[in-house]
Amino acid sequence: MTKNYINLLRFIIIFIFLNFYSSKINAQCAGTDGQKIICDIENPVNESLSLFSLLGGSPVPGGTWSDDNNLKGLDPATGILRPQIITKGGTYHYTYTAPDSSGCTNNKAVVTITIGAFPGVGSQATVCNDSNYFNLFTAFDSNSMGPHSNGQWRNSLGEYVEPSIYIGDIDKKTTLQFTYTVPPVLECSPASKSTTVLVTVLRAPKPGSPENLQLCGSNGLTAYTNLDLNDRLTGEDSGGTWTGPGITSRTDHNVNLQELFDTSGPGTYNFRYNVLAVPDNFICSNKYSDVSIVLEKRLDFTGAKIEVFSDICESSISTASYYGKITQGPDSIPIGQYELSYTITGPSSGSEKILGYFINGEFIFPINSSYFRQVGKFTINATKIVATSSYNTCTDIFSPFSTVLTIYPLPRLNGATLTSTPTCQNKAGLMQIDALQLLDGDYRITYNVNGDNIATGQTAIIKAVGGKATFEVPGNLNTKSGLSVITILNIVNITSPAPQCANTSNLVGNLNILPLPNATTVSVAVNNYCLNDPVSVAISGLGNLTNAKISYQLSDSNVSAVQTITQAVTNGRLDFVIPAALLQNFGSTKINLLNITNTVTTCDVNLTNIADDFVLYPLPVAPNVTDQQFCKVDEAAIAILEPRGAQYKWYNSPTATTPLASTLLLQSGNYYVKETSATGCVSQASMVTVTITDTPAPVLNSDGQNFCGLKNPTIADLSNNTNVSSTVVWYDAPNSGNLLASTTPLTEQGRYYGFNFPDTDCFSSEYIEVTVTLTSCDDVSNDFFVPDGFSPNGDGTNDSFVIKDIEFLYPNYTLEIYNRYGVGMYKGDKNKPAWDGKNYEKSGIAGGIAPNGVYFYVLHFNKENKPPKQGRLYLNR
Repeated sequence: MTKNYINLLRFIIIFIFLNFYSSKINAQCAGTDGQKIICDIENPVNESLSLFSLLGGSPVPGGTWSDDNNLKGLDPATGILRPQIITKGGTYHYTYTAPDSSGCTNNKAVVTITIGAFPGVGSQATVCNDSNYFNLFTAFDSNSMGPHSNGQWRNSLGEYVEPSIYIGDIDKKTTLQFTYTVPPVLECSPASKSTTVLVTVLRAPKPGSPENLQLCGSNGLTAYTNLDLNDRLTGEDSGGTWTGPGITSRTDHNVNLQELFDTSGPGTYNFRYNVLAVPDNFICSNKYSDVSIVLEKRLDFTGAKIEVFSDICESSISTASYYGKITQGPDSIPIGQYELSYTITGPSSGSEKILGYFINGEFIFPINSSYFRQVGKFTINATKIVATSSYNTCTDIFSPFSTVLTIYPLPRLNGATLTSTPTCQNKAGLMQIDALQLLDGDYRITYNVNGDNIATGQTAIIKAVGGKATFEVPGNLNTKSGLSVITILNIVNITSPAPQCANTSNLVGNLNILPLPNATTVSVAVNNYCLNDPVSVAISGLGNLTNAKISYQLSDSNVSAVQTITQAVTNGRLDFVIPAALLQNFGSTKINLLNITNTVTTCDVNLTNIADDFVLYPLPVAPNVTDQQFCKVDEAAIAILEPRGAQYKWYNSPTATTPLASTLLLQSGNYYVKETSATGCVSQASMVTVTITDTPAPVLNSDGQNFCGLKNPTIADLSNNTNVSSTVVWYDAPNSGNLLASTTPLTEQGRYYGFNFPDTDCFSSEYIEVTVTLTSCDDVSNDFFVPDGFSPNGDGTNDSFVIKDIEFLYPNYTLEIYNRYGVGMYKGDKNKPAWDGKNYEKSGIAGGIAPNGVYFYVLHFNKENKPPKQGRLYLNR
């Protein structure tokens, strides 16, 4: 391709572009300006006009329209204009803005519309003077377009008037004429245009001006028992009729207010006076006047009360709102608006007046919260209540009444202490709170348990009095012995009707949990016993307890209520005796241990299946006995009593437990015998009366022991010297002696023991002891024979030298024998009365055998100073 050809192409392209671009720039996308003059604007064809159709050139559709005069009637999207809405004649401009496209930015065109003046189409109006004012614009023909608003009104005198004319003073039928003129629009007419309207004013009926009446019915209405209602009107047309309560006919105009009040009570009673328009007047309506008669009742606020809602906690002071409620007393307060006056006293004070309504006996009103900005008690006192609708015809019965609003402080445990009393496993633990800042009341606390026992989120109710309160940690939280740490996390005031004020806490205290007695090792043992015997119970396995309280119960043959014993424990064991009153029946009985308490710690545990069975054997029947009699001398012993046998035991009292020895000698009195069964049970005692009979011992007559041996006295002689000579028996010894025959000779200084033994009575147990003297021979001759020799050769005859019977005559005698050399050979007395021919050792004779021979004797009488007697004797073997 040649260089010239290329340059040619460039020229052609530039030429085409410049021509195309130049034509685009010069194009009028909005079209050209247009205009239209409308002189007959009232014509219906002018209700709507397309402005787009008035543009010249080739306008691009889709643009927007604007009203340069900001009048109504233009649709900016479509360009449709409603000219009849424009209220004045004149010239108006509307701008079309073409769509925003390349080469047409800000392209606009203007359409000018000129509207001729229009005064409207006149008409005739009839009005009633009671409307007071009449708007002349309402007198135009409503079927035509309304007049332009920029005209002026003149009356029939040519005076300018406002469109709204006053007609209230027209007192009779009158027709008025008014002319409305609008300024000219030169494009349509050089002169102004006018329209005439006629207004006919008719007189309305006059019901008069009412005067209302207010009375206190509670004060009595005797002066108003025949009230003329006509007296309550001024300037009314006559001939009207009254309606209302108590009106009985069309001509009646009197009412009895006392009767109305008595039958219908207080209230507003309305009476209407109706006046009719004249018959040819169809414009003015009938008229009426209302007379209101208020019959008020004295309000009685006795018994009314005030409440304020509501008590709050200290933490809610900044956000709380308050309202009060007054409740009527026995006397009903009518529904309506009232003005309440009240005062507030307390930490802050003030007074208020407020409007509100009594509805169904209640008056509810708001209270400014600014009064309640601190903890304390506030008294809200209602000082006055007045109905706003009241005419104050009555004096109400009212005495101030009040209530108290309390702002409660948050419960605080600051500086408090938490202590406890030791408790037992599974038992509730008592915690003591000492908190001087805690007000009296009821609180709910939340606490945790840590330590040997763990629990969280526990709650309890406490009652604080004088800064002190207690609560229990339940037994199910104390299952382990040791130390539990109780931490109070939260406290809430639940004192009714106070609000539930809550506060956090971190109060900590310890709870010592004591261990329970070990029940696993406890056992009980009871032996078998006889009925009425003390029944001993042995409880073992008590571990290291030092003192315990045991509760038990009996069943089977003997049933008891729960019994309790408290006793020291030794080496893990204690013994006790079941009260006899609980064991009245023989047979099998079971003892069940129910509970064991460590009396040192008061900890206890219930016992299960710790029991023992034992038997109470029946007692034998008391033995059948009869009274028994014995002689004392028989020395009867227990063994001889009837009944006899190994099963019988004898006692000295019915309650004695130690039997008497079988060898025990009986005495007169009562003895008790019990039978012992094969099971070792002892019967009740049977009493035996034992009588021990004794015969009195013999009594020796005075000097009854003295005899003369020369008379050879015998036992019979000794018996004769007693008071019972026929029944006395004699022994040579008091015990186990030999019975002496009545012919037994008495001996000097012989001792004899006499017992009384009547034929039908008992041998006397006592005796007399008699030492016999055979020297009472004063009434017998004193002669005696002294032998002159003897022969001691052992042949049994005359073997000794004896002075016979001398001892009876001279009991104190002594006898001396000498040999021929004066050597003493023998010395004797009554105790040694005979010489056997042997010398005594001091004689000096060899061999001790006296030789045959003559010997000499000396006999000393030793009685009554009788001189000794001497003589000789011969010894021959």
